[in-house]
Amino acid sequence: MAYFSLFLTGFIAATLFPASSEVLLLALLAQGYLPVWLWLAATLGNTLGSCVNWYLGRELLRFQHKSWFPISAAALTRAATQLQRYGRWSLLFAWLPVVGDPLTMVAGVLRVPFRLFLLLVALGKGLRYALLIWLGHQLW
Repeated sequence: MAYFSLFLTGFIAATLFPASSEVLLLALLAQGYLPVWLWLAATLGNTLGSCVNWYLGRELLRFQHKSWFPISAAALTRAATQLQRYGRWSLLFAWLPVVGDPLTMVAGVLRVPFRLFLLLVALGKGLRYALLIWLGHQLW
């Protein structure tokens, strides 16, 4: 159940809702859960959440002026500027706070091919969680 909770928290954290999978990951690591399964659950959940953002950007941009739309116009503009300035490689940093979620949505808006998107986002998020697990081991 703990691994599923981490998966779900990672998913929610990547889909424009405020959540933090890192705190849960480190807490579960401290409790002795298997690092490889923690890494897999967090990476998969967070990556799939970003895929939802990509899809939303691709399909739902036409609703950006609605009051319920989850990303402000300013955040979308910042993310689009970053993606255009640094190219698709900036998707490796989709895990960053504030700009990461809008960046994944903008990737959908700009029609970044899904396979490339998935590869770069999963790689960046996987490396981030691996680093967190390594640091957690160093602290305990």
